[in-house]
Amino acid sequence: MKSFINISDISRKDLRKIVNDAKLQKKKRSTLKKSEVDLDSPLSGRILIMIFEKPSTRTRISFELAMKQLGGQLLVLDPKQSHYGSGNENTHDTAKILSQYGDIVMMRTHEHEHFLEFSKYLEIPIINGLTNLSHPCQVMSDIMTFEELKGPIVNKKIAWLGDGNNIVYSLIEASVQFNFQLAIACPKKFRPNKNIIEWAKIKNRKILITQDPAEAAKSADCVMTDKWISMSDQINKIKKKKILKDYQVNKKIMKLAKTDAIFMHCLPASRGEEVTNDVMDGEQSVVWLEALNRIHIQKSIIKWCLSY
Repeated sequence: MKSFINISDISRKDLRKIVNDAKLQKKKRSTLKKSEVDLDSPLSGRILIMIFEKPSTRTRISFELAMKQLGGQLLVLDPKQSHYGSGNENTHDTAKILSQYGDIVMMRTHEHEHFLEFSKYLEIPIINGLTNLSHPCQVMSDIMTFEELKGPIVNKKIAWLGDGNNIVYSLIEASVQFNFQLAIACPKKFRPNKNIIEWAKIKNRKILITQDPAEAAKSADCVMTDKWISMSDQINKIKKKKILKDYQVNKKIMKLAKTDAIFMHCLPASRGEEVTNDVMDGEQSVVWLEALNRIHIQKSIIKWCLSY
């Protein structure tokens, strides 16, 4: 049984297979309408159960479209409308029941430890739709998008400005697995997870971590950022924004990158904070393609988990 929990868990060969399959499947259905099923309908009769303990727009819609295009069916479990999460049914029992009802689970939750605990009792594969630790599906979509526009990501420089959050965790994993350069600019207080930095060192991948946004952005092939305040932040939001204000992606920063560099943002964006409107809506921005490719990479991840 194969689950998609963190990028570091998957072999380089399989990660490359997932990205390449996503590109191929996207091309194959270029003449089909959004709701039409892929011609081979590979997952006919299969059921994806989606659990949302954290609000979602892109993750929910992209996974729904992904499964529908694959010919499968969906069940959505909302903890507010079920015994799950209310204390009336424990994690073990819920996992056992869902293993009987579906073929694969996608969970978007707060605590990564809870995700791992739940996955331990499942008898079917699970996909990490987001936790407080990592966001692997998003980063896989980013890699697909980069390569679609710029060619192989190997040895290319990716710059990250802002909070060292769950996307940064998955980016560090991806820099090792896909062999690209990663430069992270963030304040000391918001540096990335220490464990993943140590893991990268063990894997002989040097990650540049600096407090200087200009150093990170210089000669970058891609500049990335994310909201400074996530949905789960239990901190002084005004103070955090003040600390991060120098890490905004704006025209000045983009001019430090290569002339043909692209800009990425996982969305939703707080325009005027982590990114200016002229960058978000500018010619270098690929955020809309990045969001669209979530569908295709998630289709490939689902198929990989189910060995298709």
